[in-house]
Amino acid sequence: MADDLNNRGAQDRARINIHEPHEVRYWTEALNVDEAQLRALVAEVGPSAEAVRNRLLSNKG
Repeated sequence: MADDLNNRGAQDRARINIHEPHEVRYWTEALNVDEAQLRALVAEVGPSAEAVRNRLLSNKG
């Protein structure tokens, strides 16, 4: 089934799909990062939203 483009949130809030522009917009706003940072984080730790959040927290500390 195709993504519903009228749904502005992430399709699966546990995973970050960097291939869908509406999800990139959602996650950059939700995590307060720019697109380049989001792509780098996903490349580093994978598409798990929890793993990306944990990586962001470890970078701040």
